[in-house]
Amino acid sequence: MFYVLMGVLGVAAGVLAGLFGVGGGVIIVPGLVLLAKFDQHTATGTSLAALLLPVGILGVLEFNRRGQVNVPYAAAIAVGLVLGALLGAKLAGGMSEVMLRRAFGAFLLLVAGKLLLT
Repeated sequence: MFYVLMGVLGVAAGVLAGLFGVGGGVIIVPGLVLLAKFDQHTATGTSLAALLLPVGILGVLEFNRRGQVNVPYAAAIAVGLVLGALLGAKLAGGMSEVMLRRAFGAFLLLVAGKLLLT
């Protein structure tokens, strides 16, 4: 039954990824912390593992079919993601559970506030 719940979490993240370009940090990580009671570090690592291969491939193909993907920019972002994910994982490893959870919450509030006020 728990795998079904995780599958539903994946579907929700997939729909939002296709709709808004979000999923991992905004849906999967909080879902794993709140529903599965994962610690923040494990939730982050599990989210990255889940996104590693299927990260929006069908959504990308559909957007690309309509000519709505800038491949050179996407490639440059992907290089940055590889380097940034390594740096971020190293930084997270040195943070306490509470500090990481609070930093993540503050980040979400900052983004939400910016989106609501612009």
